Amino acid sequence: MTQSQTAGRDGRFVRRYEYDDHWLLAADLPVDDEQVEVDVVGSTAIVVIDHGDRLSEAEFELPAADPDVTVQNGVLTITVDQ
Repeated sequence: MTQSQTAGRDGRFVRRYEYDDHWLLAADLPVDDEQVEVDVVGSTAIVVIDHGDRLSEAEFELPAADPDVTVQNGVLTITVDQ
């Protein structure tokens, strides 16, 4: 397993794990689940967060297409089989 971790300006963490059979990204989001929209275009995940008074957007390059995307209890999880 390979792991990397980054923190944004707001102190929220994004972790990436690479296993033999899949790749996983987990991000701690500062909003409720209903405020998050994730679109996948090819091998790029586009995450849009509605903060009420503004929108923020982040893009993540994925190692392959067709990821499994979930948002639960403020945690975004993107899993891609390899």
